[in-house]
Amino acid sequence: MDFFDIIFPINLNPLTYRCPEELSEHIEPGMMVSAPLKNKTFKGIILGRSFTVPSGDIKDIQKVHGDTPVLSGKMLSLLKWMSEYYMTEQGIVLKNMLPKEAFTKVKVRKTKILPHTKEGREDHLLHMITINDKIVSSLTDSIQKNTYRTFLLHAPSTVYECSFVMKILTETKNVILLTPEVSCVNNLYHLLKDTLGERVCIFHSGLSRGKRSEAIERISSGYSDIMLGTRSAVFAPMKKVSFIAVLHEQSSSYKQENGLPYNGRDVAVMRGYLEKATVLLSSISPSIESLYNCRSGKYILLKPIAEMKKLRIKIIDMRYEKLLKPSLSKTVIDASKRYIKNDKKVMFVINRRGHSTLLQCSDCHYIEECPYCKIPLVFHKQTMSLKCHYCKYIVSGVPDICQRCKGYTMELIGAGIQRVHEDIEKLIGIKTLRLDSDIAQKRADIEELIGATYRNDVRIIIGTKLMTKRLGITDGFSMAALLNTDLFLNIPDFRSAEKAYQEILFIIDKIASHGELFIQTRMPQHYLFNYLKNYDYQSFFIEELHRRKSLSYPPYSRLLLIKIICKRDISMEVSEVIGKINRKDVEILGPSQSKSTRGKHELRLLLKSSVRGSLHSIARIFIETFKDSKDVKIKVDIDPMSI
Repeated sequence: MDFFDIIFPINLNPLTYRCPEELSEHIEPGMMVSAPLKNKTFKGIILGRSFTVPSGDIKDIQKVHGDTPVLSGKMLSLLKWMSEYYMTEQGIVLKNMLPKEAFTKVKVRKTKILPHTKEGREDHLLHMITINDKIVSSLTDSIQKNTYRTFLLHAPSTVYECSFVMKILTETKNVILLTPEVSCVNNLYHLLKDTLGERVCIFHSGLSRGKRSEAIERISSGYSDIMLGTRSAVFAPMKKVSFIAVLHEQSSSYKQENGLPYNGRDVAVMRGYLEKATVLLSSISPSIESLYNCRSGKYILLKPIAEMKKLRIKIIDMRYEKLLKPSLSKTVIDASKRYIKNDKKVMFVINRRGHSTLLQCSDCHYIEECPYCKIPLVFHKQTMSLKCHYCKYIVSGVPDICQRCKGYTMELIGAGIQRVHEDIEKLIGIKTLRLDSDIAQKRADIEELIGATYRNDVRIIIGTKLMTKRLGITDGFSMAALLNTDLFLNIPDFRSAEKAYQEILFIIDKIASHGELFIQTRMPQHYLFNYLKNYDYQSFFIEELHRRKSLSYPPYSRLLLIKIICKRDISMEVSEVIGKINRKDVEILGPSQSKSTRGKHELRLLLKSSVRGSLHSIARIFIETFKDSKDVKIKVDIDPMSI
């Protein structure tokens, strides 16, 4: 009698089942089967033959689905690696690896893919780019040899990045192409479809269940050999993978925040290794970690000689600048009027939703805070409410009495996008287009607004980071103004300067040559601005390495974030566990404590070490300590993108 281990897409590790003789000759690793679990029948995946038979009542496999494996041996190896690396059950990895549609039959329905507007067609931009054949051949040679290598393309522009990948795709089969946003998928799909036709299929969360099922079927059958999608497309069920490309590799969107906190970029590199495939990471502003991997010889750096777009960058010192309105300097308003007069487009970027950034008492300077997160509440004029942008706590109405001194001099301070929108229209005297998550929450609304940015009658667009992430590869703006740069730099995160530099470069990428970028700041002496004005990302990279090495942050160490959630205050218990840990190779920062809107306590511990195994060992201590406490939940985040 044969026994097999089966993984189910639930929070469990593999379970052993007996295989009836009539089914044994049809079963192999990776195949889908039905088996009883908790008095019900579930579909799972065969992990492999079990050589140790557990004691007790062993249930039988009931049915084998299909004639071929759903997951290849290499995908099963990837599943095991992810389970170990991200410290989670194999069933959780399977749930992320195979969508629900893989386990159920779904009726295929036609899903409308939003077309580009006439003004938004970007094909002409790609035909203007000259790609170095020598750089292309270095990749195509690697692909043809069927050997694993990872390249990092430091592209001079997003247009170059897309053109480069398209040139590779015309000569390559069996490709996974990842982008960080659904909007990027749609933009690229329209560009690729004309050249590559039905070879390309798309996969992302915005598709209907039927369309996702169709994409899985097209790839697994070989009808299509290019899977274009967001991070989950890295698990495309291809029988063979030759090339994996990760566009905008620095994007934090590749990191899944809810559920299994895996990084699609890192999983792509590991899948390339297991598949003996060539991997390309690309960006106009690569992550510090990826550049460091090039320096250490782990990746191969590709840096085209092509000229990078260089705008006139003006740093405005808001400490001494004349302000016409909060967050709006006279220099920026005068410049925008000049461009509007010449029928040019202008972009304003402010990364702050709401109307006013805080409500403060003029007498005692008390600031209305979120009672759980202890951060200032933001005033939203549309709903006349105060909101916490972290935990979504809401206060209806605006308090007119100070909680601390009971005074009546409460004042709205600072400017969010709602107030900036009002002020710009008053100062410049024309209607503007605003784009943020408060005004456009549905994907269709966002796409409609993005399409409107291409219209000739739209001269000014005001947006948050949502706008810069969703705009295509167009460079139809002549001027941009970043109004609250300091918000990036004041985030208590060792990556704050890197994220600021990357965000600014992506704004520059949307501005036409010979345009201008205005940056408002109260920190003009910050080292970021010197490198930015000289377009010297390499020197910025070296500066970042120097600073991070002194503090032992990545890439010189590994990070692991532990979140401990409980209704009661267990800070003393956590401190006792920390006190018993005697490891010189691991630095433990915290715990920091906060409270959720549901009244639960959340303790956060940040672990630093140059040894990955040591971090896992410490995390397991906390997991074991509280495993029998039903009211305590432990979340482990490997390689957190934000701390």
